[in-house]
Amino acid sequence: MTHFVLVHGAWHGPWCWADQVEALRRRGHDATAVTLPSDEIGAGAAAYADVIARAVREPGRDVVVGHSLAGLAIPLVPDRVRVGALVFLASLLPDPGRSWRDQLGAGRPMADWFHAEGLPKQGRDDQGRTVWPADVATELFYHDCPPQVAAAAAARLRPQSPTPVAEPTPLTAFPDVPMHYVGCRSDRAVSGAWAAETARARLGTEVTWLDGSHSPFLADPEGLAEVLLTLEAR
Repeated sequence: MTHFVLVHGAWHGPWCWADQVEALRRRGHDATAVTLPSDEIGAGAAAYADVIARAVREPGRDVVVGHSLAGLAIPLVPDRVRVGALVFLASLLPDPGRSWRDQLGAGRPMADWFHAEGLPKQGRDDQGRTVWPADVATELFYHDCPPQVAAAAAARLRPQSPTPVAEPTPLTAFPDVPMHYVGCRSDRAVSGAWAAETARARLGTEVTWLDGSHSPFLADPEGLAEVLLTLEAR
């Protein structure tokens, strides 16, 4: 049995992994979904990594899965506790010495839909945290989910602090553990072309592709479970 530590991305929470936890348990494995301090001003990738590390049950064996923004934090975890592998799911990837904003300014890591249809409608609250209108979030994150699933997810999103994207990454080098990248072919958030090039350059791995949107844990948890177990067995 493998224990998976499931780490949500920006604006989300552990609730988004509920179907994924059940899909893994049906296959004889277990999983814990963590709660990141995403809405706390000042909490950055190091604080996220502390939370993730505390969820590891079996040092050296657990698989840590980081979705989207969590990709900036999970490579910091092996400095805190040994892990069996890291899986970057439709994920941002840090670049030592730079912030995520630096990467945004130097390239095109986000998908065309994000820039054309999503970003112009993104809002901010009185603390400077980013928020999404429900209809935009539905199209950005959940466009292939059942309508009731997409609506329920969009209604649960919370503000996201800018700290993890504004700070220079605390990462100095990627850890020496098995690392995998799972991309989503119809992702409207992260660019597939960027993911393929950057996973190869920074992680030394080719992307394993899933059909569908940025949120396979809601759209296809069974398919994602099979991919995770295939990668874990390598």
